[in-house]
Amino acid sequence: MPLTPDMRRDVEQIRNYLFGGGYPDPVSNAEQLSFLFFFYLVEGIDAENQARAKVLKQPYDSLFVGTRTLRNLQNATTPGQTTVPCERFRWSVWANLSGEPLVRWVRDEVFPFFADVAGESAVNFMHGARLVIDEPTVLTQVVTLVDGLRLDRADADTKGDLFEHVLKQIKQAGELGQFRTPRHVIRAIVEIIDPKIGETVYDPAAGTAGFLVAAYNHIRLANSSPGGTQSVELDGKTLARGLGDKLSAAQTSVLHNQTFFGNDVDPKMVRLATMNLTLRGLPNVRILLRNVLTTTLDGERKAELGLPEGGYHVVLANPPFSGRVDRDRIVDDVKVGTTTATELLFLKYMMDSLQNPTNPRTGAGGGRCGVIVPEGVFFGSTGAHKELRRQLMENNRVEAVLSLPGGVFQPYSGVKTSVLFFRKGGSTQHVMFLHADADGYKLDANHDQPIERDDLPGLVAAYRDRAVHL
Repeated sequence: MPLTPDMRRDVEQIRNYLFGGGYPDPVSNAEQLSFLFFFYLVEGIDAENQARAKVLKQPYDSLFVGTRTLRNLQNATTPGQTTVPCERFRWSVWANLSGEPLVRWVRDEVFPFFADVAGESAVNFMHGARLVIDEPTVLTQVVTLVDGLRLDRADADTKGDLFEHVLKQIKQAGELGQFRTPRHVIRAIVEIIDPKIGETVYDPAAGTAGFLVAAYNHIRLANSSPGGTQSVELDGKTLARGLGDKLSAAQTSVLHNQTFFGNDVDPKMVRLATMNLTLRGLPNVRILLRNVLTTTLDGERKAELGLPEGGYHVVLANPPFSGRVDRDRIVDDVKVGTTTATELLFLKYMMDSLQNPTNPRTGAGGGRCGVIVPEGVFFGSTGAHKELRRQLMENNRVEAVLSLPGGVFQPYSGVKTSVLFFRKGGSTQHVMFLHADADGYKLDANHDQPIERDDLPGLVAAYRDRAVHL
C-alpha cells in the first residue's frame, strides 16, 4: 500500500496541531512522534515474535507478561495499589485515556517501561527519553490522531515513507552544521556506489538514516523480479521500489541483520534514525550514539557490538560541514595536521574505515565511498587541506567528483557542495568530473517544488559508462 494523500494530510494535521498547541520545534516533535509510533507498533511486533517463536518451537516471553511497580501512585486504579499488570502498557489499552490521566500514565509509566525494554538491547535508543508533549488536551488529540493512522495496517515501505514525511519538516541545521540530505540526492549517490547484497554499508554521521534506507531500497530493487517491482510517488517524483523477492532467506537475513551500520553524535538523531529503520523492517540495525572524531573502538568492543573488524565495503555520508572539534579531544587516528575542521577529519576517518584492497597496488577489492563535501575541501590552501588531498590521491583511486547545484541544501544552508567518489587502495590516475545544474526541484529557498529538468539521472548513467569517457 503506497503512501496516500490522506495519510500525508493526517501527518500534516498532527504537525499543525502540535505547532498550534505550543510545540514549535520540528526536531523535538519528530522525536516525540517516533516514540508514539513505537509504542503503537510494538504491540504488533510482540505478537509477531510470539507467533514466530511458536512455529520455531523457541521460547519467547512477551513484553506484556507480568507486573510492574508503579512509579506514580496516582496512576493506581484501586486504593493501595502499587503494581500494575504489564498488559496495561499495550497501546490498545491506554490510548483511550484522555487529559491529565493520559499525561501522567505516558510520562510516568509508559516512557520508563519502554526505556527499560530498550535498555535490554545492545543499543538503548530510548536512553534519556521523556515526554515533551505534556499539555493534556494536545497529547490527547495527538494520540487519537496517531491511532487513526492505523500504522499496523501499512507495509514497512509505507510506514517508512510516512515517517520520512514527518522528517521533512526538520528545516534547520544542527549546531555542528549537520542537516537533512535531500533524498533524491542520496538516491543518486547510492546508484553510483551501487552497494551489493553481502556487502557492509556504513554511515558515520547517520542523521536520520537516509543513506542507509536508500542503500536498503537499492539492494532490494536490484534483487527484484518484474512482478516484485512497483512504481511509487515520492516528493512529486515517480520511482521504482522493489520487494527483493529474488533474495534467498539467508540473503534476506544478512540484509536485515549484518549489512547496515551507523552512528551519530546527537541522541535525537539516533532515536529518529532507529525509528526510521525500524518502521522499514530493520529493527536490528544499530545506530550508535558516538562521535567518531573523539572516540575509538578496539577490536574487543567492535566484536561486542557486532561491527566488522576489517572495515566496510561501502561508506556513504554527508558529514557536518561547518563544525569544529576541540583540538585536545580529537583522536590520533583522524588527525590531519592541526586542523579542527569536521569536514576534513570526517574524510580522513572515512578513508581509514574502508575495507583494505585485496591487491594494494591496483586497489582491487578495496572499499568504496560516496561522500558529500564542501568545495573548500578541493581548493583549500591550508597544510591540512593539502595533506588530505595528497593522501586521497596517492592512497586511493578517486573515480569521480559530482558538482551539485548551488542551493541544493536549502533551506538549511547555501554552501556549495560536491560529491566525492573513491575506492581504497592504488593511486588516482583518472578523475571523471560531473556537473549538475538542476536536480529536479526548483532551487529556491525551500527546494521542494518538483520541476522537469533533472541532470542527476544522466550523470549517473555517464558514470556507469565512464570507461567509454576516460
